[in-house]
Formats: sequence, C-alpha cells, structure tokens
Amino acid sequence: LELVAFSSIRAKDHGIFAGGLQARKMVNVPKQRRTFCKSCRRHKLFKVSQYKAGKASLFALGKRRYDRKQTGYGGQTKVVFRKKAKTTKKIVLRMECLDCHKKKQVSIKRCKHFELGGDKKRKGQMIQF
Repeated sequence: LELVAFSSIRAKDHGIFAGGLQARKMVNVPKQRRTFCKSCRRHKLFKVSQYKAGKASLFALGKRRYDRKQTGYGGQTKVVFRKKAKTTKKIVLRMECLDCHKKKQVSIKRCKHFELGGDKKRKGQMIQF
C-alpha cells in the first residue's frame, strides 16, 4: 500500500523540474483571446493586458502598523528578507470582456521574456532584413 502511494507522487512535486528549460522560453500572448465569461455565461472576446501592481498605499493598515513600530529608537524591528532564490516572476494576465467589461486575472507560467501581441513564429519562412 505504501509503495503505490509513493509511486503516485510526481517528480514535479519534488522540485526536480523547478528551474528547468520551461522557465527560460519566450512567451508570446495575443492581445485578444476568446474565452469563457462568467457574467455573460458564454465564450466571448477578451482584451488581454499584463497585470501590474499599483502604488502601495501609505494608509493601508499593514503600512501604518509597520511605520508605527519603526518609530523611535531600536533600529529595524522586522525581518528584512535577503535569501531571494527566484529569478523570474509568474506572469499574470488581466483580461477584460469586450461585451460586459468584467475583468478577470489568469496567471501563466514563469518566464524571463514576455511579449504581448508579438509576431507569430512561422515554420519555413525566410528571414527578411
């Protein structure tokens, strides 16, 4: 029984493929995509853009609490993270339905180079200069 349970564990769960060739490929995503819209309840055309985090608010509770803790003597009060291991971030696509303007976010794999609406690769084409 234990042998069966161990054999069902995939190699991906052990991190064997973690920094493999998959993370290094160039990703090219079209600017429009036809996919399911929850509010329209059918497949619709979506406008695709890359998600970018907004400016951090000074009045968010965590920031106010951190600033309050930092005041006065005593130096740095919270741990500063220094052991950065990842070289890439997961790409998040922000998709907006062209009919109802409802937005959804979809995360895709890690990559070093991401392109939105670039030229498609074609096999057997001549390279033009």
